[in-house]
Amino acid sequence: MVPEHWVLNASPLIVLARIGHAELVTNLAEEVVVPRAVATEIRAGPAEDPARHYLETGHLPIVDVPAPPANLLAWDLGRGETAVLAYALANPGCVAIVDDKIARKCARSFSISLKGTLGVILLARQQGVVPSATDLLRQLRRIGFRLDDQLIEEALRTVVGEEW
Repeated sequence: MVPEHWVLNASPLIVLARIGHAELVTNLAEEVVVPRAVATEIRAGPAEDPARHYLETGHLPIVDVPAPPANLLAWDLGRGETAVLAYALANPGCVAIVDDKIARKCARSFSISLKGTLGVILLARQQGVVPSATDLLRQLRRIGFRLDDQLIEEALRTVVGEEW
């Protein structure tokens, strides 16, 4: 396994925390950081939010991000997504962990490596950190996380040999 350095957006942490698996982000990468804008977004959520509680444990270092370049700002992403991608641009080799479709398209346009919540769960299954990716994805579906069934089916079958 190649050690990875991740910069985390709010959505993956929020949904993983809601199903009781926030620790996956720290268990799967050598280093994980959260941009200050993302931390602010999470802290603005409800006091009982599991992602907010996990962030407050101190397991995830909060980092300042350099000013985003104009060509990144032109994408008009949210503050968190912009901070994640700006950090990844300033730290070559860093993997952006984002779910937002437009942010993912932007990341690809800048050749930024990326994963989403689905990729994190598949990696956790591949590394034996969780016994079933299917179970976690079903839990995500129950809390309202939207992913295309065909994408899930194909990813489960080809990456970890599970059925949806």
